[in-house]
Amino acid sequence: MAARVAMKFMKECFVSRKLKSNNITRHYCATASSSTNPPNIPKKVPHFSKKGRLLTGATIGLLIGGGAYASTVDEATFCGWLFNATKLVNPFFAFLDPEVAHRLAVSAAARGWVPIEKRPDPPILELEVWGRRFSNPIGLSAGFDKNAEAVEGLLGLGFGFVEVGSVTPVPQEGNPKPRIFRLPKEGAIINRCGFNSEGIVAVAKRLGTQHGKRKLETSSTTSSAGDEVVHGGKAGPGILGVNLGKNKTSEDAAADYVQGVHTLSQYADYLVINISSPNTPGLRQLQGRKQLKDLVKKIQAARDEMQWGEEGPPPLLVKIAPDLSKQDLEDIAAVALALRVDGLIISNTTIQRPDPVSKNPVSEETGGLSGKPLFDLSTNILKDMYILTKGKIPLIGCGGISSGEDAYKKIRAGATLVQLYTAFAYGGPALIPTMKAELAQCLERGGYKSIYEAVGADCRQP
Repeated sequence: MAARVAMKFMKECFVSRKLKSNNITRHYCATASSSTNPPNIPKKVPHFSKKGRLLTGATIGLLIGGGAYASTVDEATFCGWLFNATKLVNPFFAFLDPEVAHRLAVSAAARGWVPIEKRPDPPILELEVWGRRFSNPIGLSAGFDKNAEAVEGLLGLGFGFVEVGSVTPVPQEGNPKPRIFRLPKEGAIINRCGFNSEGIVAVAKRLGTQHGKRKLETSSTTSSAGDEVVHGGKAGPGILGVNLGKNKTSEDAAADYVQGVHTLSQYADYLVINISSPNTPGLRQLQGRKQLKDLVKKIQAARDEMQWGEEGPPPLLVKIAPDLSKQDLEDIAAVALALRVDGLIISNTTIQRPDPVSKNPVSEETGGLSGKPLFDLSTNILKDMYILTKGKIPLIGCGGISSGEDAYKKIRAGATLVQLYTAFAYGGPALIPTMKAELAQCLERGGYKSIYEAVGADCRQP
């Protein structure tokens, strides 16, 4: 098609130049008949400059070449080429301020300036959790799309699910800038954003618009595909989670989370109570046994008193910190089992500075550390929680994942689903299909026929 466009472009250029030439000739004849004085005729009709001709030729060549390439490869190959092409662009983000780079990345996804995954996921990665069908277990964690600006673009990249937020009831700026610091050699980031959010009203408006659009797409896909199963949650293709936070100045945390449930739960495939960010004073104290029990009871009651259709209310998850004692973990597990919490996310960022981060001067910045140095710490906590909850509660493994092998280790440690953020910030869209392919290979290498078989494999008695 691109080749046809190029030929049309060349034809229009030729016709345009011919018309200009005819106009000059007619102008000369009219001037000669109305005057006896010889007209001042240019010796030569103006042509394109040398640079213009080179630029036009190069453009036409690219169009023809691109069209020829696109017409000779299948959709899967072309899709892979697009994802690999992002590797050329992603390094330029490293020259920008971290928050500026983040803002540009979100804007690009929101405007559809990112590749769309057209290739099906490996069948071995498909699973069902909370009655929702996931095409793969690899998700994007909260913190990237805080205000639900780019849900469609991010899901289109091939994530099995995307979690937006954290969303606070009232808009707040968060902590003073600078508040994001890169440690590229360590594959890590330190942030102290402090729940910067546009608030639930703005997020609800965006999710409402996207919800209607995704529902429409699902209906049209279902009607055209007949009995074909459409993967995704109640809001359309792909699974959407909403991470709820509290305002920094609020004295009633439960009221903040309840407000988020009332406003946003109708658009979410699952909800997350974030009580583990190290950048909001007093937030982590809510992980105590009594505080957590009281908080979860109030939020569950608020969710359950709402009217729901056949799909029922969204699952309610709790996101915990990696900086917890054995007693803390036992208390959280006891509350989660007693109140039948739908899931736990393990874990948020850490205030610790494990090697090799401790040797980097940037490690002196306050805030939560994410990325590769967090992997062992968060995975050990994940394994402990899987054992404490006896494998009865779905766990989402988060923290330091940067490859399919890492995702596989999280799953064997007890995770049913996994999330990443920092690795995506460094690796860009090309990382996603690579991780899925690697994870599928790891499962097959281990002799597993599905993810379910691998969950918690390292925690079982030999």
